[in-house]
Amino acid sequence: MGKRPQDARGEYLKRHTDALIKDIGYAKACTASGKSKATLGRYASLMDENADRYMPVNVLIELELEATVPFVTKALAELQGLKLEYDDGRDAGPGGLNSDVILLSQRFAILMAEYNHSISDGVISLNETRRLLEETNALQQVLMEMKLHLQGTSG
Repeated sequence: MGKRPQDARGEYLKRHTDALIKDIGYAKACTASGKSKATLGRYASLMDENADRYMPVNVLIELELEATVPFVTKALAELQGLKLEYDDGRDAGPGGLNSDVILLSQRFAILMAEYNHSISDGVISLNETRRLLEETNALQQVLMEMKLHLQGTSG
């Protein structure tokens, strides 16, 4: 038997909440939000006892201001069939190879989460296909930036 639509949406939001917290790291997330690691963990937890616990909007905005991507806001827009546009320039800091690799692994994790969510019912819908394509393009963008950073450091 398949999941109820609200359960699938809740899981989708929880996965993006987890990606948000991991993007900035638990220590920085605790500082920015004023919440404990345990509380933040409950917001992202897929366990049944935490199924009805979601991050408050005032906490969400503080964390997304620190993140490279507005993970949860983007997920909320997608669940409503909306397209969210935002300034990608905010994550164009100096960084280096380590930050490029971290960003690459995060984008890949998001792509895999989207894929797992999409195939959970055995059918990939048009909206899910669009999200997979968007995540694939975001991953490609990270790879291109990584290539440019590497070329810039090698001369």
